[in-house]
Amino acid sequence: MKLQDLFTGHSGFTTKTGAELPDLDIKGLSSDARKVEPGFLFIAIKGSKADGHDFIVDAIGRGAVALVVQDGARVPDSFSGPVIISAEIRLLVDRLASRFWGDPSQKMFCVGVTGTNGKTSTTYLVETVLNAGHLPCGVIGTVNHHLGDKVWPSDMTTPDPIFLQKRLKEFQEDGAQAAALEVSSHALDQARADSVNFDVAVFTNLTRDHLDYHQDMESYFAAKQRLFLDLLHGTLKPKPRAIVNIGDEWGRKLRISDRAALWTYGASDADFRHQIIASEFTGTVFHVECPFGALDIDFPMPGDHNVQNAVAALAVGLAAGLDLEQAASALSKFHGVPGRLQAVPNMTGLHVFVDYAHSPDALENVLLTLRNIREGMGSPARIWVIFGCGGDRDRGKRPEMGRIAESLADQVVVTSDNPRTEDPNAIIADILGGLQQKTKAHSIVDRSAAIHFAIENAIPGDVILIAGKGHEDYQVVGTEKRPFRDAEVADTALRARGNS
Repeated sequence: MKLQDLFTGHSGFTTKTGAELPDLDIKGLSSDARKVEPGFLFIAIKGSKADGHDFIVDAIGRGAVALVVQDGARVPDSFSGPVIISAEIRLLVDRLASRFWGDPSQKMFCVGVTGTNGKTSTTYLVETVLNAGHLPCGVIGTVNHHLGDKVWPSDMTTPDPIFLQKRLKEFQEDGAQAAALEVSSHALDQARADSVNFDVAVFTNLTRDHLDYHQDMESYFAAKQRLFLDLLHGTLKPKPRAIVNIGDEWGRKLRISDRAALWTYGASDADFRHQIIASEFTGTVFHVECPFGALDIDFPMPGDHNVQNAVAALAVGLAAGLDLEQAASALSKFHGVPGRLQAVPNMTGLHVFVDYAHSPDALENVLLTLRNIREGMGSPARIWVIFGCGGDRDRGKRPEMGRIAESLADQVVVTSDNPRTEDPNAIIADILGGLQQKTKAHSIVDRSAAIHFAIENAIPGDVILIAGKGHEDYQVVGTEKRPFRDAEVADTALRARGNS
């Protein structure tokens, strides 16, 4: 693409020399100097951890023929190519990426899901529903990026705009007619998805998390609200729709663009209302009523929080043109999500689950789900929870999660969960600060040993929740990523118990 064509119609930039942009071929875009190839446009962004301006020389050495920067003085005088300067560089690069890759989101039914909890499950559920409606759907999110059997790894919930638009283009070329995206608060704050033309935006909930970045809940909420105020307002889709959980206090406060239609769920006065009929460890039967009718759904996931995600996906399907029975039938065939109340099969009589719950609300929801099922079955089984809190992250949630674990579990095992550069013992001490009876908790720094301890000491019928990491296949200690997967460790411990 020609450099002039790439920038045509955009504003918020100048050239360093004041000259017009030359007729220059651009072969690719990158904000990572390590990925620059000959003919690329390099974008230097000042981030919270790294400054792209520090890598301009490296990018030029790798073949960058043009630069977009925030600080023109940081460009070496020896560089003879065009230098574009922008104070709103994140917004600009987002638009450039969409233009470079041919605005792929305009050609697909695009769904953005945001919220503290439930983003991953909801996007997987949306995928299931839209696939059933003959709208092949790609997914971009925390676990991975995938379209059908084709899977790409993911290293963040919402990728940078260059990578995001490229992935959407790949989806489109591979036959996708829809895409479901997890849209994180970081991404919304950094304008990573502003040029995605969303048809539907879903708000699942808002609870304490990421306050190391956003500082307070109001700022966190403001970032989430951008999806509904700014992105739905700016979408090129003709009839955008917001689907909002008003069972959440922040959902009731959420403002949406006057361009967008609204459906609500999660409360008795919502457009989509549900009632649980029966719940077991293997799934839930629930009744749903909505403007399109009413029916019962046999849904193969336990817990009201999962049912709420299913209702949101049902609404997305109806917004996409499916009929109610078609969407409901798809939900009944759902295969689950890696690391989201994922059962670990075994012959020991234990009910072992791995879940990504790493915020206070998520931990509370999952533990309440397991308690309610246990009580509904009249079981005397104990509930165990194994969890920790991430290092170099919001310390304020640690005692809160300790309090929740103590109040809802019978046996608490506090351990490590990506301690990063913090002392794991200090993190555990912060968690224990929320317990009234610290002697109730077992403190085991080594996560593998903690899982083995619980499985070795549980009795048949007990429920064990291994929380915090879910699908993750690593443990971050210091700055090192070490291979680690909760489900595999649990399986090893269960096999050892079964053979003892």
